[in-house]
Amino acid sequence: MNELTIKPIAYIRTDFSQKFGIPRQSGRVESLRAKIVFLPEYRNREALRGIEGFSHLWLIFDFSLSHREDWSPTVRPPRLGGNTRVGVFATRSPFRPNPIGLSCVELIGKENDKENGDVLIVGGADLVDMTPIFDIKPYLPYSDSKPEARSGFAEEINHSLRVVFDEDFLSCIPEEKRQPLIDCLADDPRPSYQDDRERIYTMSFAGFDVSFKVDNDVLTVVGIERV
Repeated sequence: MNELTIKPIAYIRTDFSQKFGIPRQSGRVESLRAKIVFLPEYRNREALRGIEGFSHLWLIFDFSLSHREDWSPTVRPPRLGGNTRVGVFATRSPFRPNPIGLSCVELIGKENDKENGDVLIVGGADLVDMTPIFDIKPYLPYSDSKPEARSGFAEEINHSLRVVFDEDFLSCIPEEKRQPLIDCLADDPRPSYQDDRERIYTMSFAGFDVSFKVDNDVLTVVGIERV
């Protein structure tokens, strides 16, 4: 078969400069906001005509931080403790023969940027900042949603932490970023197999390093530092 070369049409701006702390799936933290900025070649208003009629979009993107020369037929999902191997095609692991991801986001709106043209504002994105976007497609509820679908080992576990955030720390964060940060922390950014009460984790968010520790179901922020 012939090889296919594809190139990005856009990139996304998010509050995550690193992979740690990004929600495990899109839509888990609905308060998050991100911007999709089109590359100059694709800054054509006609290409977005009618997009406002859709509430959600599929983003086809590049796992740009996970490129490898080779690939493995099995991976170790964090959900299974990081030790059990399953087939790569039975997971959403970024370490794939072709490092391509698929993410569903909410379309919040569209704004015109003097420098970048029409920019899409989306909610609930689970992507690191500057991730290349290969394509954008509308989400169709009647065909894309399958309520009867089974989730295998990735069956959703609703687990939320209570976040304790000292007012002095919270005041360091811009007001519009506070609730999204709290929501991300409440979603428990730790690998599912780690439960060390004494360990201090550091998550980068919106230009800040946020340090925290977790005891049972309580996450306590212990430090904030501007990057």
